[in-house]
Amino acid sequence: MSFIKNIKKNGTDILLYKCPSPVNELLVSGGKIIKIAFIDTETTGLNHKTDEIIELALKIITFERQSGKIVSVDHSYTSFNQPKKNINENITIITGINDKMVKNQFIDWKKVDNLLINANLIISHNASFDKPFMDNYSIISSKTQWACSIKDIDWLEKGFISSKQELLCFWHGFYFEAHRAMNDVNALIHLLTHNSYIDNKPILELVKNSETPTYIIWVTNFPFNEDKKNVVKINGYGWNVIKKLWSKSVKKENIEGEKIFLTNLIYNDIFKGEVEELKVLDKYKI
Repeated sequence: MSFIKNIKKNGTDILLYKCPSPVNELLVSGGKIIKIAFIDTETTGLNHKTDEIIELALKIITFERQSGKIVSVDHSYTSFNQPKKNINENITIITGINDKMVKNQFIDWKKVDNLLINANLIISHNASFDKPFMDNYSIISSKTQWACSIKDIDWLEKGFISSKQELLCFWHGFYFEAHRAMNDVNALIHLLTHNSYIDNKPILELVKNSETPTYIIWVTNFPFNEDKKNVVKINGYGWNVIKKLWSKSVKKENIEGEKIFLTNLIYNDIFKGEVEELKVLDKYKI
């Protein structure tokens, strides 16, 4: 576990401040700009084919490309959405959202698309989760480049052993009321533009990586073995609930290393998994 160096302390206690709303950092941009939509969804479950969005938040921000500083906070939108079925009690425990709160509340998808159409990039803290839900309802979502602040940033290289948003925010010295959509959006923006970074802001790394094709290693032909499953999981592979396979997004230069790792662990002789190239627009598409 690691904290930023300039985190506030009182003796042995860590002092956390409450996450502020994003504000302009530059009065006028002297260089190229990029418009980014930050999105968070709260849903009735994990499966985009059977579950529904119950809360959506998005914020459009203009950044200076070279510095990663905020030029302007352009638009924001948040709304509850009443699902067809009652909200499960466990979802209410996690999000604080209940049936009464969402009753007769519906997302204005035309308004959402009118905002997203101006964005060069859409970011969420788990794009593999949020994008499929958004693609179900938004015409613009599937036509816009997405980036993931989990997978498109090397948090481990920055000294953080977890990419969970709440932990990253704690380690950067601030807290927020998690699992409410706009709170999550504001916290993500603050994290990616945190003032502890000078020339290496996470937002810059994320934008750069979002513009590079990525590859998915699919662990096909994997006879179930609990011990080997745990090793795969520890090495960054996640379970795809739709395809029911373990997979991992990697850069081109890391493909051979992953194939060797899986061959030694699972396949014994030759690599029997699959490698899929994802073009920029197809990232995080299920």
